[in-house]
Amino acid sequence: MFLALAPATLAATPAEPVTGTRMAAGTGYVSVTRTGHAAPGGPGRLLMAFEQDGMAGIALWESRDDGDHWRFLMNVTDQVHGSDPRWQLRWQPHITELPRASGDLPAGALLLSANATGNDDRGRVIREDLQVYASLDGGRTWRYRSSIIKGGGRPEDKDNKGVWESNIHVLDDGRMVAYYSSEQHKAEGYNQVLAHKVSGDGGRHWGEETLDVALPGGVQRPGMAVVTRLPDHRYAMTYENIDGPRNGQVFIKFSRDGLDWGDAQRHGEPVMTLSGFWPAACPVVRWFPLGGPEGVIVVSAERAGGGGDEGGRDLYWNNASGRGPWWEVRAPVQKRTGNIHAGWTQALLLRDDGKLLHVTTSSSPDAPARVADNEVLYRAATLRFDRYEAEDAEFTGAVAVPDPAASNLRKARLGAGPQARLRFIVNSTGGTHTLRVRYADLGLASAPALVVNGTRLALPPASDAPDGWHMATAAAALLPGFNTIDVDGGARVLDVDYLQLDGEP
Repeated sequence: MFLALAPATLAATPAEPVTGTRMAAGTGYVSVTRTGHAAPGGPGRLLMAFEQDGMAGIALWESRDDGDHWRFLMNVTDQVHGSDPRWQLRWQPHITELPRASGDLPAGALLLSANATGNDDRGRVIREDLQVYASLDGGRTWRYRSSIIKGGGRPEDKDNKGVWESNIHVLDDGRMVAYYSSEQHKAEGYNQVLAHKVSGDGGRHWGEETLDVALPGGVQRPGMAVVTRLPDHRYAMTYENIDGPRNGQVFIKFSRDGLDWGDAQRHGEPVMTLSGFWPAACPVVRWFPLGGPEGVIVVSAERAGGGGDEGGRDLYWNNASGRGPWWEVRAPVQKRTGNIHAGWTQALLLRDDGKLLHVTTSSSPDAPARVADNEVLYRAATLRFDRYEAEDAEFTGAVAVPDPAASNLRKARLGAGPQARLRFIVNSTGGTHTLRVRYADLGLASAPALVVNGTRLALPPASDAPDGWHMATAAAALLPGFNTIDVDGGARVLDVDYLQLDGEP
């Protein structure tokens, strides 16, 4: 069905412009960290690692102005297999600075984990080695530290024993935990699992494997686990579920200690809007101290399903510590999606000026289908986490419609009368807030109704903009926690762009 609908969808929606500054050629899998502990370059220094085409190693780049400009530092290469031309450190890099000491590594040490791959005589990958490297001089030099796990088999073979996608964190007690994907449990009925190992000596040696997500049946393929820390001290993990009922759907799980993720055979919770849009494939999760007292969890993905932006040009956010629905906001970088590796992981980092730095890969304008021609794009922007897009609300008598003049290039077309409704479930600190609804009529005068927690509000006349949009504004007393805000249909059909909630800290 997807293949049948894709041409019509593309024909109806003009190609969107690519935004972002080109940094370098890079196939995918961008990872960025800020150096903040006595490293050269000062507080605005960032390090970026990403995959590149060929056998040159993992590309390492540096910025000394919080991501406005970048320069190439080096390629980090495989130190285990020497000069063997069949081996190289190539795929799925994750770079991070240690927030605290771990083993003999001090706080501020840098870790780079990546997949070293070995080829057969025909140049096909047949072996994998998830390696860990450390730097004690701000990334100038790197030393091999350990291998988390090794695997084998060509990636395209369903019976291979591959290992992929390491993601390393340091727990509060200084132990190091490495999350990764493994295809080494097929005989037990798992196509692929998410697992972790723990190191008590700063990543020199690793303990026994623990399964975090293992879905029985031999078909579903959870992968690409990424973990972040929340302000309530829990850990959040996102992953993709390839070959599940909704292919590539992103799920989120939570852990109190970063080690116990509950029943491994449970998916966790889907990242999904009230309207049923969901991010798909290659998710990255981050938490930022924005969007309210609980901050905001932000998830990026390569694409989307359920009616979401198939190009993966939106971010999904939740300001209730993962409870309740998710909402969309346009990503700072707008990538081109000519091949599956374009946008294969995306980096997000909060700058001191309040902007979010976004880095990802895009297909090239000249050869969009060629992965080798992909390029790294970056851009910083201020994002609105007080704006709830109408296309993400729960629909009754409404439908999502593309519109380049809308804030997220889409809007909700709302039918006439109180039986038509857009329902927004929003998290608030409570107290009096200003609500703003941006809408437009379709040539026949009409205005929506606003109902907050069951109470209909009297709306003053809307202000008009030269572009034809109207802004209805009303003050409302909200409850602490979740509130139900309904935008009901007016006398005639109309378009709703978003609900904005002013007054949150």
